[in-house]
Amino acid sequence: MALLEQWREIQAQLPERWATARLSLVIEDEADCDRAAFLLGPVNPGRRGKQVRFQAGRGGRGPSPNLVGRLLARLDAERVDGHLELLGVDELPEAAPIIRPSLAGAWDAEVARLPPDWSDLYCEVRLTSTDYLERAALLMAPLNPARYGGETGFRFRVARSFGYGASPEMTRRCLERLDEEGIRGSFRLLRVLADTYPNATQGPVWYVGGRSV
Repeated sequence: MALLEQWREIQAQLPERWATARLSLVIEDEADCDRAAFLLGPVNPGRRGKQVRFQAGRGGRGPSPNLVGRLLARLDAERVDGHLELLGVDELPEAAPIIRPSLAGAWDAEVARLPPDWSDLYCEVRLTSTDYLERAALLMAPLNPARYGGETGFRFRVARSFGYGASPEMTRRCLERLDEEGIRGSFRLLRVLADTYPNATQGPVWYVGGRSV
């Protein structure tokens, strides 16, 4: 069997995540050994008697499979016969799972950093896609979310115990709903007030961009 065909058969048996393949080529006719080693020069072979060893790799980890194939095809063209054998394979490490931060988890982390007497929050959920806007608005309806500027997302207020804004419990539940439906985005606190005591009002008034929020 031609050397190029042997290489193709070996490639077909390699694992999906292979990174390097260590190969041994045993030349049948000792008179062809020097010529074979010379033609395989671009893959930096090591020779011992009639055996020539080299490797192929992917992603810059060694001579490319295409290069190895071209060199073996040159040996075939010069009628150099031999047996190509796979000595070993190194595989790529398993990719670490992608962990997407949840919106509810981001809420928990931000609240944990707040002072113990916090009373009012101005928050933002920024979505990763405009495709989420309509569904997210429905799921966040209890928070009275509002679009602001050209950002892909919503802003809303939270009141801890009284005043204008959703309760912390409702806020977290709405963010959980977004997570449960696979709606991706980021959460952040824009403004925080602590130790406020409204007197005959619904709470503090914030002005952003010349308008109250």
